[in-house]
Amino acid sequence: MNTSNSRCNSSLGKKYVMAITGLALFGFVIGHMVGNLQIFLGKEVLNAYGAFLKSKPLLLWGARLGLLATVSFHVWAAIRLTQENRAARPVRYAVTKPIGASYASRTMLMSGLIVASFIVYHLLHFTMGGLDPELLTFLDEAGRHDVYRMVVVGFSTLRVSIFYLVGMALLCMHLSHGVSALFQSLGLKTGVFGGWIDGFAKISAIVIFAGNCSIPMAVMCGFLK
Repeated sequence: MNTSNSRCNSSLGKKYVMAITGLALFGFVIGHMVGNLQIFLGKEVLNAYGAFLKSKPLLLWGARLGLLATVSFHVWAAIRLTQENRAARPVRYAVTKPIGASYASRTMLMSGLIVASFIVYHLLHFTMGGLDPELLTFLDEAGRHDVYRMVVVGFSTLRVSIFYLVGMALLCMHLSHGVSALFQSLGLKTGVFGGWIDGFAKISAIVIFAGNCSIPMAVMCGFLK
């Protein structure tokens, strides 16, 4: 037990924790996007999907609690690594020249914390109804929760849709570097695969941004009513 704790508390252990949790969160983001994009298949398909998830409460709440734990460990590892890096260099350089470092890589902690706040807002908005309880009261003709109407009404407010677009931009900026970094932390970004992994990270971020943003954009443009 002591050996496991010392490994997790080491810098290498924290990098593994951040990489593994990052990989799990990346998979969740893709799965969540695919599920949400069913809105373009129509009200019946999306509401049936929502009813299926609610019919499996153990699976649903297990996934939610697992997601919360994963995000917590990911943020903890990121903060601790940042603190250790700053402690190792107590005197800041007089002039900072970020040679070869992208803006996304230099702002990983900041964008990550903002994204974590965005996730909390998203859960309060659509999952818990804390911001608009009426969204959870919508029912369709079959007596199921009308997820389709909930999403359309939720994104009908311009400031809410704009907030989601900004949050998604920050998430995808975070992913554009984070996905590449997690493969490097796991020791898989070597040789010729390095360029492919960097390209995969950037393309994935673009696809996720386009997929998730297409929903509020479609509502604002009147394609989803």
